[in-house]
Amino acid sequence: MFNNIPTVTRNLLLINVIAFLATLVMPGLTSIGGLHFFLASDFHLYQLLTYMFLHGGFTHILFNMFALWMFGRVIESVWGPRRFLFYYLSCGIGAGLMQEVAQLVQFYAIFAENSSSAGMLDMFSMPDYVSRQLNVWTTVGASGAVYAILLAFGMIFPEERIFIFPLPIPVKAKWFVTFYVVIELFYTLSSPGDGVAHTAHLGGMLFGFLMIRYWRRQAGVSAGGGSGHGGNVFDSMRRRFGRSGPSAGGHGADMHVEQGGSRESDWEYNARKKARQDEVDRILDKIRKSGYDSLTKEEKKRLFDSSNND
Repeated sequence: MFNNIPTVTRNLLLINVIAFLATLVMPGLTSIGGLHFFLASDFHLYQLLTYMFLHGGFTHILFNMFALWMFGRVIESVWGPRRFLFYYLSCGIGAGLMQEVAQLVQFYAIFAENSSSAGMLDMFSMPDYVSRQLNVWTTVGASGAVYAILLAFGMIFPEERIFIFPLPIPVKAKWFVTFYVVIELFYTLSSPGDGVAHTAHLGGMLFGFLMIRYWRRQAGVSAGGGSGHGGNVFDSMRRRFGRSGPSAGGHGADMHVEQGGSRESDWEYNARKKARQDEVDRILDKIRKSGYDSLTKEEKKRLFDSSNND
């Protein structure tokens, strides 16, 4: 079963689990790789990347890895490994940057309350002991990147139904994502000091939203959203799956070499390419109508192999 998970999603799961087990043996790794406030003495730029592979407890990593497995394998199968990895890491870094901004606002509020005569620039010349005290502000977890994946699923499959415990009925993906956005906004405004990086969650979703909108515009798709079933994304994916190879006509005498070494004419090549494209279109339409889990094992493999050709 684990081998059926797409490559990037599988490797991300492995890295996160290995990093979590390593922190159980060497707890100091959390301080080294966790994201510190940028005015703290232990802050390093690389932490914007490493923090998303560390977790604060079993429940923390269990939820994140379950969501990554559940939704990440679908998004990677549709987008392909390279775009999915870029999206995941970029949104994770963006979530970390948003968390830094939130901590800056929080720190300024504390600073202004205790130093009413000091200006904002005075914050950046803190004594060493204050900088060391700020090291307690450490952020860990893949939640920002995972929330971005939830958003991507909701934007690509808005009508797909998801079961949310303990609700007895399924909820459409677009409402599922909206629910999480509202919850995170509520906790960000009402409980900023509850120890959960709600701003990072929203930051990951914000970066994901902007990235998907940008990709849609680049693909020549209007920002309006089309059919309401993720059709715009599927249309761009169809173009990507079928973009390679020459078009039919004009070179009837040309020959193409297949992987096995045999040669085929333009007509044979384009007929084979069209059959493969038609099969990809059929699979994408099936996902759109019935969901990813409705695919057979062979259909999932064909879609994954097609995305790997990117």
